[in-house]
Amino acid sequence: MALYQKTLEINTPPKSFRDITEHIQSTVSESGINNGVCNIFIKHTSASLVVQENYDPSVREDFETIFSKLVPEDFPYVHNMEGKDDMPAHIRSALTSTSESIPVTSGKLSLGTWQGIYIWEHRAQSHNRKVVISISG
Repeated sequence: MALYQKTLEINTPPKSFRDITEHIQSTVSESGINNGVCNIFIKHTSASLVVQENYDPSVREDFETIFSKLVPEDFPYVHNMEGKDDMPAHIRSALTSTSESIPVTSGKLSLGTWQGIYIWEHRAQSHNRKVVISISG
């Protein structure tokens, strides 16, 4: 079994979904692994990874709207060292995911027709996020 690993640094705009599908697919292609599994892990506690619809951007807009109501910034959180979006970002990350596993078939990510891989930035500032990609097969 082969293993290929690479860390990407990806800049995220504030409170956004950053499509990283092409970055991940490029890494899969670079690995030379045809069939296996691609694991993606974000090394942060205030952003998350989501596999979500990549056709209609209103889906991502609705996610942001719902999560702003589920995890409001104006709640009296104890942890607020980095501002009012600090604790809500941690909660959002805990409610979503910091890793995703996607099958690799014939050198391609086996995503559904309308699926894309996103970093969901939960903070009100842009950040450079580190994403570790591990491909085995």
